[in-house]
Amino acid sequence: MRLLVYSHDTFGLGNIRRMLAICEHLLREIEGLSILLISGSPILHGFRLPKGLDYIKLPCINRGETDNLVAKYLGTDIDETVKMRSDLILSAAVNYKPDLVLVDKKPYGIKNELAPTLDYLQAKLPQTRFVLLLRDILDTPAKTIAEWHKHGYYEAVKKFYDLLLIVGIPEIFHLPQEYEFPTEVIQKAHFCGYIRKPQGCKQPEQVRDELQLSSNQKLVLVTPGGGEDGYQLIHTYLTGLKLLTDTHNIKSLIICGSEMPIEHRQALYQMATTYPQVQMYEFTDDLMSYVGVADVVVSMAGYNTVCEILSASKPAVVIPRIKPSQEQFVRSQRMYEFGCFQTIHPHDLTPSVLMQQVQQQLVNTQVNNTVDLGGLDRIASLIKSIFTNKNLIYEREVLYSERFSQGILAGKIII
Repeated sequence: MRLLVYSHDTFGLGNIRRMLAICEHLLREIEGLSILLISGSPILHGFRLPKGLDYIKLPCINRGETDNLVAKYLGTDIDETVKMRSDLILSAAVNYKPDLVLVDKKPYGIKNELAPTLDYLQAKLPQTRFVLLLRDILDTPAKTIAEWHKHGYYEAVKKFYDLLLIVGIPEIFHLPQEYEFPTEVIQKAHFCGYIRKPQGCKQPEQVRDELQLSSNQKLVLVTPGGGEDGYQLIHTYLTGLKLLTDTHNIKSLIICGSEMPIEHRQALYQMATTYPQVQMYEFTDDLMSYVGVADVVVSMAGYNTVCEILSASKPAVVIPRIKPSQEQFVRSQRMYEFGCFQTIHPHDLTPSVLMQQVQQQLVNTQVNNTVDLGGLDRIASLIKSIFTNKNLIYEREVLYSERFSQGILAGKIII
């Protein structure tokens, strides 16, 4: 059984980390599965890859804060780079002959680079099934609706995709309602829940020894995800440490992220030398080991980081990215309202405001752990049903008229 996975990859590490977690779970749950992952992520080689998974690395494309796509490393224009990526994807599909294609985020891929592959597989390998995976929030409703109409994404889902999987819950963001999905798309949609992150590879005692944490010390973990735009968050945190007295007895672990520009990282490392209770790491592929030991997490509001906070039931102060996409801002607001963590708008972020929130969270014992984190199991169940040739039967009338009006949306597998 062959699965081809397309991972969207224009900014940060979020998409590739999420898709790798899904691939690893599918390999554990589906016997005889082989996965070919296609991605332009520049850090893909830095992750531990399980047996049964291999990848093809595409030329990198970067979105940046301006939302304009450019080739990240090659001296080629964007159209030339996308054409090269599109040809590589099609060649992989022609030779690999997948039974199922799992596509992340954009139905036609970046700048429609998947369109030739979708057309080819539908015409030449009509037995191939297609699944689209969407995270909980894409962007503001106005921007997303306009983009989906402009690029024909609603029609693409109708034409190509058998299932649309949403790794979120309607109580936080009812994606089909917010983005005005037509009925034919709604009937393919499943809320799967958020993705639970497994415990880290290291035992808590091992991490505490590594960080030289005494029994009465509190640990604050600061992580801006991939780090490409994380300088301001870390700089504000380090500046705020001056406001704390010795009585707080806090140690800080700051993980800059592999995508942080080297000049930013060097400046922060230099700044941190004045704080003996601060340790700086560039990158880890085992963040959950440190989240598990932390008393408070200070982070941005990327999907994976939020899932790590929820999985470990940790108090957190979250500062969302607000450009070029409002995804993180919307997520942070909805989850704050749901009681998941505290949040600070970047325009309101100052050292004193941040330290005040951190101190409040250090004594917070009320963490909302009611968010559904069963996403991986539901994804595996739905995909397994395709591989085992079970019919996916939707209770369409119930789905649309009753459950949709109640804010509950779930396709039903009848085996």
